[in-house]
Amino acid sequence: MATLSTSNEPFLTRIKESEADKFMQKSVAKAQDAQWEKRPASRKELGHWEDWRNLGEQIRQHVIKYLPDYLEEFSDNVEKRGGHVFFAQTDKDAVAYIKKIAQQKQAHKIVKSKSMVTTEINLDKELLKLPDTSVLETDLAEFILEEDNWDEPTHIVFPTLHKNRDQIRKIFQKLGYKGSNEPGEMAKFARHYLRRSFLEADLGITGCNFAIADQGMINLVTNEGNADLTMAIPDTQVVVMGMERIVPSLKEAEVMDNMLSRSAVGQKLTSYCTFAGPQTADESDGPKDFYVVILDNGRSKALGTDFEPALQCIRCGSCLNVCPVYRHIGGHGYGSIYPGPIGAVLSPILGGYEKFKDLPFACSLNAACTDTCPVKIPLHKLLIKHREVMMDKMKIDHSFNNVLMKGAGVATATPIVFNIALKGGYLGSAPLAKKSKTSVDNFFHYGHIEWAPSLAKGWTDVRSLPRPAKGSENFRSWYKKHQAAKQAQAKEEHDNG
Repeated sequence: MATLSTSNEPFLTRIKESEADKFMQKSVAKAQDAQWEKRPASRKELGHWEDWRNLGEQIRQHVIKYLPDYLEEFSDNVEKRGGHVFFAQTDKDAVAYIKKIAQQKQAHKIVKSKSMVTTEINLDKELLKLPDTSVLETDLAEFILEEDNWDEPTHIVFPTLHKNRDQIRKIFQKLGYKGSNEPGEMAKFARHYLRRSFLEADLGITGCNFAIADQGMINLVTNEGNADLTMAIPDTQVVVMGMERIVPSLKEAEVMDNMLSRSAVGQKLTSYCTFAGPQTADESDGPKDFYVVILDNGRSKALGTDFEPALQCIRCGSCLNVCPVYRHIGGHGYGSIYPGPIGAVLSPILGGYEKFKDLPFACSLNAACTDTCPVKIPLHKLLIKHREVMMDKMKIDHSFNNVLMKGAGVATATPIVFNIALKGGYLGSAPLAKKSKTSVDNFFHYGHIEWAPSLAKGWTDVRSLPRPAKGSENFRSWYKKHQAAKQAQAKEEHDNG
């Protein structure tokens, strides 16, 4: 049921499709470059950013360590406020519960605010299976994706990076739009279209940035205010949250909201930072019936393991905005609703290695993601740990790579074979080498290999693979000559003593 996976195509096929989408690549690069300037500036304004990172890490680690206690406290306080809490072990459990609520409330018009976790459980399409039921995404980007035949997002924070204004105009024209491709004009059309749906809605569904344990409230951070309308107008609200998205109190929520906004969009604070729960006696709006669905769906598999730090994630998307791999392949190349470095870590945990075994290898291990993460998740180390689990413990790769690596192991462990390879490497690589010499004369004296078969091809397609030196001029030969010269010099100095 779950839509953690966004494609059935093989990894290399997805990569080729992403490489062909030049607009997407330029859009991702532009967004990354813009965030490169905005993010550090907003963090610098806050002051002592590394101290804030340490605090953010401590808060998230503390919550995860005592997760059962905080979840129980939150659940009890929601119920004291008149709400209801349901703990869903799987995506199927969560969807069945929410469909049951919709049926009981006879809700046929449902509005939603942006939520990755509801996409994870395929909630929209499951609700549409109910008779005479409509579901409308109210975040502008998610609304565009929905109206474009449920296209998949390409970024955690900026879901429609891969679409240009002309594509969006064509999508809106199917809804009756007759204006230009000017963004402001299209946004006004969308606002008018969505406002009517808010007023007619029977049921509102939101995600949850942070649940406040000691208050029984939820914290939502948005730029458009659509989540506020999703909560304020319908009589019934359903909140869907990953079980790790919790903080002890408002004090910690304030810290995390600050770090989230500055890391996600380079702002001091987003336009709407909302704390909400069931409607109280002195309020004129807000939900009369308030439900919270707390989802596991594989998250508990990370608890107590090397991958537990992945649960610290606050979904800011900062790691995507510095990742060179994401810059070239975009979100669709990952084949998961969670793209980028955090997706490469999280997807195998939630969806298993068989489906997402390629993602931990879609990384150059430059560690930029780890350096920018506001809650200090060691992302590149977790990717290495995934590789270790797959290759060393699960023996998941049974391809020709195993044969190659075993052959290389035998060759490097056998002195005679290794010496033959050292001496013959230069001549053996000649048919694969580029004919002209490199211009960097003091670096690669013997040019580089232009193409190579099988395992090395992925390298030579995009990088220069230097040819081995001549056997008489490689490092070992030089070292022998160097050592002999040193010994001769030492003997001469001793004799002349």
